[in-house]
Amino acid sequence: MDHLKQQRGEKVILVSVSVQMLEDLDAEEFHLLAQSAGAEILEHVHAQRIRPDAKLFIGSGKAEEIAALAEQHEADLVIFDHALTPAQARNLEKIMHCRVVDRTELILDIFAQRARTYEGKLQVELAQLQHLSSRLIRSRGDLDSQKGGIGLRGPGETVLETDRRLLRIRMGQLKAKIEKVKQTRTQGRVARQKAAVPTVSLVGYTNAGKSTLFNILADSDVYAADQLFATLDPTLRRLNWDGIGNLVLADTVGFVRNLSHSLVESFKATLEETVEATLLLHVIDSSSPDMLEQIEAVEKVLKEIGADVPVLQVYNKIDATGEQAKIIYTAPHQPGRVYISAHTQQGLDLLRQAVHECLMGNIQSFELKLKPAYGKLRNQLYELNVIQSEQYDDQGNLHLHVIMAPHKLEQLIKQAHLPISEILGDRARLFQKPLEEFEIKD
Repeated sequence: MDHLKQQRGEKVILVSVSVQMLEDLDAEEFHLLAQSAGAEILEHVHAQRIRPDAKLFIGSGKAEEIAALAEQHEADLVIFDHALTPAQARNLEKIMHCRVVDRTELILDIFAQRARTYEGKLQVELAQLQHLSSRLIRSRGDLDSQKGGIGLRGPGETVLETDRRLLRIRMGQLKAKIEKVKQTRTQGRVARQKAAVPTVSLVGYTNAGKSTLFNILADSDVYAADQLFATLDPTLRRLNWDGIGNLVLADTVGFVRNLSHSLVESFKATLEETVEATLLLHVIDSSSPDMLEQIEAVEKVLKEIGADVPVLQVYNKIDATGEQAKIIYTAPHQPGRVYISAHTQQGLDLLRQAVHECLMGNIQSFELKLKPAYGKLRNQLYELNVIQSEQYDDQGNLHLHVIMAPHKLEQLIKQAHLPISEILGDRARLFQKPLEEFEIKD
């Protein structure tokens, strides 16, 4: 497959076709996709059809019109905002005398430019080869020719068959390498799960502000820009959040509408951090006029990859909408939406509170009584930064006032094998299973 040139300024003509039987696509988003690939846009042609033409996708008259524009502007290629069949692409190239690229190829080219990690580059190459395998063709003479020479005479195979066989071999190699990366990632994930470290994964439509929010929450420097697919490779950071302890924050590739099934399949390994997450933060551009369609597109991909994970919707960019930072609850102590601005950092404390409640449950106040031998539990509470005050009594016992989730407190007491009634007194009845059966071990 020919790809867009890496250098900026390639001259292109965009073609958006509104087809009644297909999903209408966003012309402005298509324009941004082309710009993200480094294209110099000469013209943006719009067309309407009841159904796609089997031979050209568009009508022959419209194809001739675009061909004239391509010749007039000396365009390098024409990009269609729909998936084209191999036959349609070849027929259009014959008429327009330049390369013709469809939406999938355009997105693949952007992916190829954005991939930075070993895994990302493997997945991009695999997706490109899978796309190429259905479009492999040569001239009629080449197709019929067979290899000859010493040791190669006989039935042989055509050049096209050889190319297809080599493609299959390379694709098999890439899948094997990706599987190894997947196994390494799985081992790390299993280790985190054994250590009870929750994973919070950021998902959302491309350019919704995920990477900007990730950088603030993780105090990181992931590349963030006002462009589509600014981030392609998944990025993980281990954090220590007050009241939660250690957690892993993951940033993933942004989604777009009409993302082909083949692309989703190729990037499933990258998206596994989404599928296996404890909580998803669905970052939404609340200032976008297409906000509802973008939410629907993200939910469609999440369903396709089987991400049955609790979701907290994060409505970003309230600085552009004038809305107030707030939390909307769908049930008591169950946040459903948070309104923030990553750019101005409005509402970030509310976001942290909402994440805490989603992961740990509601926050309550507790009075703890710890014997001198329970110093390890005290240290763990200090690491979580949940202790509000402390004082010693005449017997040397430590009295702590803490604010935290009952679930987390119960987990810590269980891990320390301490008697909950001695530590909490009457408040021990809050927990479903008293921990009296646990004895203090030396």
